Amino acid sequence: MSLPFTTMQYEIRYKPAFAAIFVTLAPGESIIAEAGAMASMDGRLSMKTKLSGGLFSALLRKFLGGESLFVNVFKNQTSQALTLVLTQSIIGDIECLELSGNEMCFQPGAYIASSPKIDLGVRWAGLASWFAGEGLFKLKVSGHGKVFFGAYGGLSKQTITGEFIVDNSHLVAYSPDISMSIGLSGGLISSMTSGEGLVNRLKGHGVIYLQSRSVSGLLGFLRPKVK
Repeated sequence: MSLPFTTMQYEIRYKPAFAAIFVTLAPGESIIAEAGAMASMDGRLSMKTKLSGGLFSALLRKFLGGESLFVNVFKNQTSQALTLVLTQSIIGDIECLELSGNEMCFQPGAYIASSPKIDLGVRWAGLASWFAGEGLFKLKVSGHGKVFFGAYGGLSKQTITGEFIVDNSHLVAYSPDISMSIGLSGGLISSMTSGEGLVNRLKGHGVIYLQSRSVSGLLGFLRPKVK
């Protein structure tokens, strides 16, 4: 479905397994994308590579948020509408999130692109995230505009109130007001024998996005087969 991106138009095609973003940039419009996200573009579009938010902010995103050091800015400096196609490196779905002064936290690698008035930063995720193998920091996006993000497999949106349990490798994005803690999926014996082990216990009120597949699960499945 095509929706306005400010006055910009976009369409996410080939959902849910091979999703790609088809963007139409009107004269004077621009979009910021993660390094390597461009699949194709009109030859008249200009592309400028820059450090996101300056050197310090870019270093934080790279080493603490798990994102690329650079971002690309695509701008239409002509008098005609031009097209751009963006995608992600993994097989899966892509969604667009509208921000109106609020914030959202993303797992490393989920961010694809955003409108110019979206700020990219990092947020302390806590020791629970580190024990879950997801790092001490998350990418934080804030401001006004649209954010495109993707995942491995299908994406689902869930509004939670109270406690909600998620497998560590399936959480893609969450509202900053939601707290996380790591615990067993059940008793000690059942957690060890069920194959679930440690889980992420989310608490609070907000929105989360989950992916239907796990990259770590895929690696675990393939590892014994490629030795």
